[in-house]
Amino acid sequence: MTEHTVTAFDAELKDLQSTIAEMGGLAEKMQADAIDALSRQDIKLAQQIIAVDARLDHLQREIEEKAILTIARRQPMAIDLRDVIATIRIANDLERVGDLVKNMAKRILAMEGHFPPQKLLAGINNMSLMALAQFKAVLDAYTQRDAQAALAVWQRDGEIDNLYNSLFRELLTYMMEDPRNIGFCTHLLFGAKNVERIGDHATNIAETVYFLVTGQNLGVDRPKGEGIEPTA
Repeated sequence: MTEHTVTAFDAELKDLQSTIAEMGGLAEKMQADAIDALSRQDIKLAQQIIAVDARLDHLQREIEEKAILTIARRQPMAIDLRDVIATIRIANDLERVGDLVKNMAKRILAMEGHFPPQKLLAGINNMSLMALAQFKAVLDAYTQRDAQAALAVWQRDGEIDNLYNSLFRELLTYMMEDPRNIGFCTHLLFGAKNVERIGDHATNIAETVYFLVTGQNLGVDRPKGEGIEPTA
C-alpha cells in the first residue's frame, strides 16, 4: 500500500471500530435498563428500550456496508483483513443482543399488573447482571485487543447456562404448585432464555476477538453448563 492508501485504510478501520464502540455502548445500556425496568416493573423504560433497538439495527447495516466497501477498495490481508471481518461479526452479535433485550422489554410490557415474587425477579436479575458483566468484559477485550481477556469470557460461558438451568427448574416448580403462576412464569422463562442467549453472543464476540488478535480459532466445544432442555 502507498502511504496515502495506508492512511485512508487506517481512517476507515477507526471509523468501523468507533461504530462498534457506539453499538456496544447502546447494547450495554439497553441491558442495564432492562434489569432496572424488570425489577421496578417500569413500563415507560421498557418502551424506551424497544425504541432504541432501531438505532442498533441501523448501525449494524452501516458497519456491514462500510466493511464490504473497505474490503473491495483496500483488499486487506492478514490482521488487517481479520480486523475488518471482526467488525462485521461483532456488529451482527451486537444487533442480535439488541433484539434479545427488546424481547425482554416486551415481556415486561406483557406482565404489566402481574407482579412476580421478588425471589423470582432476583433470580433473573442475578443472571442478567452476570450476562452484562460478561458483555462488558468482552467489549473491553475487543477495545484493548486482549486475547487472554477474551479467553476468560469464553471459559465462563457455562456459568450463565447453570444459572438459567436453576431458574428454569424453579419457575417450573412455581407453575406446578399454582396454575395462577403460569402466566408470569412463562414470561420470565422467555426472558431468562433471552439472557442466556445474550451470554452466548458475548461468547461469540470472545471467539472473534481471540481470532482477531491471534489468528487462531478457539476450540469448537464451549465450556457449557449442564443442559436440561430437550435438544433438536
